[in-house]
Amino acid sequence: MATTRSAEKSNRQAQQQRLRNNTVRTRVKTAVKKVRDAIAAGDTGAAKAAFQKASRAIDSAASKGVVHRNAASRRISRLAKAVAHAAPAK
Repeated sequence: MATTRSAEKSNRQAQQQRLRNNTVRTRVKTAVKKVRDAIAAGDTGAAKAAFQKASRAIDSAASKGVVHRNAASRRISRLAKAVAHAAPAK
């Protein structure tokens, strides 16, 4: 338990940050899941639309410091690759 006023404040701030971070992380996971579901269903149009939303969500999380920028870049790259390979060959 925190004994000083500064430690108590630090705990309060950490709790607020944890809630915000969880919200952002959940939003990213949901967006990525929608892309993967669209790819699995074979719906390339929906997959591309979902990818754009997921890419924005991941970039937003990286800019807020919730996800490391390199990890965000890696996730976006892998999703883009999956969407590209899901598209029917011409």
